[in-house]
Amino acid sequence: MSNFVRHPYHLVDESPWPLFAALGGLFLTSGMLKGFAEGNWILFFLGAAHLGVLSSLWWNDMSKEGSSQGLHSFVVQTGLRWGMALFIVSEAFFFLSFFWNFFHSSLSPAIEIGGVWPPAGILVFSPWEVPLLNTIVLLSSGLSVTWSHHSVQAGELSQGALGLLLTLLLGGYFTCLQAFEYWEASFSFADSVYGSSFYIATGFHGIHVIVGSLFLLVSFIRLRGCSFSSSHHVGLEAAIWYWHFVDVVWLFLYLTIYWWGNSSV
Repeated sequence: MSNFVRHPYHLVDESPWPLFAALGGLFLTSGMLKGFAEGNWILFFLGAAHLGVLSSLWWNDMSKEGSSQGLHSFVVQTGLRWGMALFIVSEAFFFLSFFWNFFHSSLSPAIEIGGVWPPAGILVFSPWEVPLLNTIVLLSSGLSVTWSHHSVQAGELSQGALGLLLTLLLGGYFTCLQAFEYWEASFSFADSVYGSSFYIATGFHGIHVIVGSLFLLVSFIRLRGCSFSSSHHVGLEAAIWYWHFVDVVWLFLYLTIYWWGNSSV
């Protein structure tokens, strides 16, 4: 008689992807250091390409587990939701450190930067131009991705795909606007604590927008491939939660760095 006991959990098979991901991360960070030190970015781009290919393979395996193999039971889905929620909490504390640094520098400006905020000689961005447009774009993307979510829940998968496509276009537009803003900036990362605080905070947010766009792109492809249903779309929910988090972080960035931190307002 078999001692096999059925349970609702999914014990993953042996996989090479975690090891390869660690190697890709090593190549990426080592290539970044080599690029900054020597100006040679080949290893960095190889590491980025390695992680890109690896992510697609790993994501493909997880998609098969949930859609075709039926291994994502209700208990597994609940665990995945909790895992994504805790990951977003960790990301919130990641950005909290940037806001802490910004307020520490701005509420009590050091004498080395003139005792004022923004520092003397720094020409800051007006909050009523590109930053405001970016805010409207991201808030609009939050509405479109919510429309997509409710459409999928109602079984309207084509409407859900349309909402995701609109969100992807708005996310791409935001990224282009931020790149244009960096191009037109009159200060650099090396221009006092303001430059480093500004580029670290907005730059990491920009990276999160790109990651969130890729997350939504994968969900869009899966939705078009009928991998989601009205009752089984945890991957889509995770992408939408992440995108809403990106929206909220931008609102705080806009209100603190662009609006409150600009003494000329």
